[in-house]
Amino acid sequence: MSEREDHTHWQAERRASVTSATGNLALIETRWTGDRPDLDAEQQAASDTVTVTPIQRTNIETGAAEHGLRVWDADAPAIRAFDRVDTYEYDPAWVLEGHFTPVSGDRQVSFEHIRDNGGTRDLVVPGDIRLELDGREYDLAAFDDGGTLLLVFGDETNGSETYGSGRFLFVQLRDDEGTVTLDFNRAFVPPCGFSAQYNCPLPPASNRFPLPIRAGEKNVVFRDGFDIYAA
Repeated sequence: MSEREDHTHWQAERRASVTSATGNLALIETRWTGDRPDLDAEQQAASDTVTVTPIQRTNIETGAAEHGLRVWDADAPAIRAFDRVDTYEYDPAWVLEGHFTPVSGDRQVSFEHIRDNGGTRDLVVPGDIRLELDGREYDLAAFDDGGTLLLVFGDETNGSETYGSGRFLFVQLRDDEGTVTLDFNRAFVPPCGFSAQYNCPLPPASNRFPLPIRAGEKNVVFRDGFDIYAA
């Protein structure tokens, strides 16, 4: 399979993921309950197309654990209105190589989140990714997303050509020497671009490129003027 064919396959998997019964488009409610919610009772009260799952976070002011639930609807308005994710054409020039240097212990970096009104949440950043781009070196902070490096980045296309708050990219560790691949063709719109019920991290200053990265996903396109913030 060629790189271009592999990329087309990735795009098809991506569409299947975001439109699935618990995909990004299906999230219709995030409800913080404080104590652990009764998920069985919530599920029994829900319609046949709905799935209820638990969620937990740390209170941004007290540091205490907060519990809640998420409600997913396989027949959500966003799924019915979804047309496509607009993307750039595949460009092999945007498949770049970098170097990952791990750090000892659980180093944490403060990330602002889109729904926290300027507050920050500390996320574990297990090391630094050094990348050379357009003659300049960058030290990027990618946090640990379930054992995978996830880069939250911004660039000069945000708000004009691509999703305004930045985009995400999973970074592949290729060998024990720390070599990583950053395939910006697989940069993707974060979950908050599909549902207003997400609270996505925003790119820290180190991850904001002063140049356009015209690769990967641009924006979510809905039919008939559908707006996730008005749904």
